[in-house]
Amino acid sequence: MKVVYDPRHEGHAPRTFLVRGRLVASPEGPARAEALLARARADGHPIVAPRAFAPALRAAVHGPDYLRFLETAHDRWQALAGADDEVLPNVHPNRHAAAYPQGIVGQAGHHMADTACPIGAATWEAACAAAEVAATAAALVREGAPAAYALCRPPGHHAYADAAGGFCYLNNVAIAAAEMRAQHDRVAILDIDVHHGNGTQAIFYDRADVLFASVHADPADFYPFFAGYAHERGAGPGLGYSRNLPLAPGADDRAWLTAVESALSLVRAFAPGALLVSLGFDAFAGDPLSPLAVTTEGFAAAARAIAGLALPTVLVQEGGYDCASLGDNLGAFLAAFEGGAG
Repeated sequence: MKVVYDPRHEGHAPRTFLVRGRLVASPEGPARAEALLARARADGHPIVAPRAFAPALRAAVHGPDYLRFLETAHDRWQALAGADDEVLPNVHPNRHAAAYPQGIVGQAGHHMADTACPIGAATWEAACAAAEVAATAAALVREGAPAAYALCRPPGHHAYADAAGGFCYLNNVAIAAAEMRAQHDRVAILDIDVHHGNGTQAIFYDRADVLFASVHADPADFYPFFAGYAHERGAGPGLGYSRNLPLAPGADDRAWLTAVESALSLVRAFAPGALLVSLGFDAFAGDPLSPLAVTTEGFAAAARAIAGLALPTVLVQEGGYDCASLGDNLGAFLAAFEGGAG
């Protein structure tokens, strides 16, 4: 399987992560992608560079104000007296916004849903590169490859059309879906990251051409807290095309795989022309951010089940923060997927 990768992610190395009121080192660093790349290369997967895509592809998912903010935020922030090197908001409008602010401090609060997505000097370039990685993987599948793996960093499924959040800036899987929709009337997104893909769901919530199905830890007391509940099923034309399968803390392979199979049943019923998978390895039992207990063998079993759909498939990397296990989990997943597809 071809692996699409871009080293421009390396410049994005966020320093700050707020946990229970304490600033700690961010777990979303370059070492994540390096571990994944090393295993993909060791297993003999061809590594290919992304293609350049016109800005219109990003604009198909994200609004102009937000894209302009991401591109200019760091430089504008640096013009403030005493500013830190990373853009980090100290105010959020939440549900009470009366107007769009003109200054960078207000816009940071408007366009950054939380404090887990600081913007540094190289963040915009890295986010654009990750989006091109995902779009290139989609293009490879459109051109006839049965599957391709987009080694995206930073991840993307928490990014809304107009806001960053949860380590995410541009929604890579949504951008890949836009690329796939150029060929297929209907596509499905299966999200198996331990966190609900709240940004992806919101982008497609009122659409009937994209099914979003997510298996994740119960958000009642887990990020993203405000989305990912079973009663969220879409709106308007999209009613029934967003489906959430939250799991209780401690859920093991058996419970997780049962939920994955339920999500795959939804995909089968939808009968899409292609599948996109938001592939997170942070449901792993040893992941520092995971309340679940999925094993490497569990990821392999999920890969075989996903491959059994026999759909053109784009695998888009999302989370996974235990660098010591990332390579093993990716290696097992890709090997099982290719074996299941065979």
